[in-house]
Amino acid sequence: MSQLNASQVPVRTFGGPTALFEYGGLRFVTDPTFDGPGDYSRPGRPTLTKTAPSTGTPADLGRVDVVLLSHDEHADNLDTSGRALLADIPLTLTTPGGGERLGETLGERAKGLADWQSVELERRDGGPGAITVTGVPAIHGPGPREEVEASTGQVVGFVLTGEGLPTVYASGDNASLDAVREIAERFAPVDTALLFAGAPRFPMVFDGNLIVLDSAQAAEATQILGARHVVPVHHDSWAHFTEGRDELKAAFAAADLTDRLDQDWVQHA
Repeated sequence: MSQLNASQVPVRTFGGPTALFEYGGLRFVTDPTFDGPGDYSRPGRPTLTKTAPSTGTPADLGRVDVVLLSHDEHADNLDTSGRALLADIPLTLTTPGGGERLGETLGERAKGLADWQSVELERRDGGPGAITVTGVPAIHGPGPREEVEASTGQVVGFVLTGEGLPTVYASGDNASLDAVREIAERFAPVDTALLFAGAPRFPMVFDGNLIVLDSAQAAEATQILGARHVVPVHHDSWAHFTEGRDELKAAFAAADLTDRLDQDWVQHA
């Protein structure tokens, strides 16, 4: 990964919400989705349409130690191939409800994290102490959390910290800048932020209002977090996104934050 300093974390993206990074010698994957294009339908919910294949396969991940799963109930965050992948991963961290559901098949290898709840993981890089992964707020739509969760379900974000390590934030499907402010109060400045964006909307869900950050909000979240290195994810490959790479680049340019964007992401065709 080009033009990163020692306090930033290289991230490989695979399209959609799926990204791979190494931290403290452990390898983490966010929201695994590797199915090909197609439709996902569930009774009473809008159809999700995947429009492009992932840029890699599960085999391209190599060893994976931990999956950071923002939520398990939507196919654009955990699809059929992603569910199959979890069976081979030592630990999946997710929402409290997701931990219970996945625990039925994965047992203790699935763990739910409530807001500000953390788990310590043994490092593999020989560094001091442990890696701490903290669950942080994420709200998958507009309005009060209890109302949003009744429609779109629980979502969790994650912050990774450790002695001598940079701070990493993975937002999950979050639409709330107030939640970002809460996270910043505890963890800013953030060295590397994986920001889910794409401005997804459904006419029949919350009257077509945003259910994840749009591009301008992603730039604002970057400022709130004091994020030094931003990797936008979950803005492509699905029909419900209303903004993509071009809008993100424009929004960060308008906010004079282009230098915060991951350079490999910026240069991607």
